[in-house]
Amino acid sequence: MSVFDISKPIAIGSDHAGFEYKQAIKTWLQQKGFTVQDFGTNSTASVDYPDFAHPVAAFVESNQAAFGILLCGSANGVAITANKHQHVRAGLCWDNDVAKLIRMHNDANIICLPARFIALPLAEELIETFMNTVFEGGRHANRVNKIAC
Repeated sequence: MSVFDISKPIAIGSDHAGFEYKQAIKTWLQQKGFTVQDFGTNSTASVDYPDFAHPVAAFVESNQAAFGILLCGSANGVAITANKHQHVRAGLCWDNDVAKLIRMHNDANIICLPARFIALPLAEELIETFMNTVFEGGRHANRVNKIAC
């Protein structure tokens, strides 16, 4: 189950530090019946994270994706990059409470995971939490509406 429109693909991307997790997460999601649009990278060779974060963010921003998943070593680089896009709310996530709050309070539409700091089973758990948590709206909607420049 997901609170997102799962008739749309899930956008995913990573740099070299997140490549192995990206591949595993993509397979895991496909085994659950989700369609995944992979924006790369395609190996562990060193690359620049914005080259992959921007296409994921643009796909989410244009409403072509249910939501997005970005991975890099710390997740800070991809989060900073994705949040340059209007209508994108990318949240850095490392535990379940944060996964819930970035959805409940911030209406995040991209989850950013630090591949060098969390285990793969936790990454999958965080994605499950993220995709099954409803935005609370109310006072949080007022705040979210003030984010865009």
